[in-house]
Amino acid sequence: MKVPKKIAVVGPESTGKSSVVKFLSSYFQAPFVHEFAREYCEGLNRHYTMEDELAMFHGQLQLEQIALDNFSGEYLFFDTMILNIKIWCDELFGYTPQMVLDEIEKVDFDLYLLMDIDLPWEDDPLRDFPDKREYFMDVWKRELEDIGANYVVISGLGEERYQNALKAVQQFA
Repeated sequence: MKVPKKIAVVGPESTGKSSVVKFLSSYFQAPFVHEFAREYCEGLNRHYTMEDELAMFHGQLQLEQIALDNFSGEYLFFDTMILNIKIWCDELFGYTPQMVLDEIEKVDFDLYLLMDIDLPWEDDPLRDFPDKREYFMDVWKRELEDIGANYVVISGLGEERYQNALKAVQQFA
């Protein structure tokens, strides 16, 4: 079985992660793993709990494993990954469960595309912190550096953002 180049598209809320991952997936004719948390939270009619965060953690891991088990190409793209769970747990509850921290130590993505906060905020019922974008950008950078991640910050509006993401992947390859 061929080992894919695993590329995670990550970053603060409302930075175009889903759009960029879909663009890259289409361009490279490669599959992508969607964000489990979005699907999970769409049916949630209350504030998140730690149990919800853990359910999202397990759901994301399961989606990733299914994609890897069924993979046959060069690239596999991810619309976020479990580091997102740590960031939200730390922010909302002041700590991250050890099982999440242990799994983060095993993370082996080849490249992270960190979406910059230069896009205008788009309201969405599942987005929470329009006034903390710079803070979360700093958190993402620190968390990526803490795990020794190979990452590139992707900026630009519209087509420019897509092309900057594409260049980052092509330069990595």
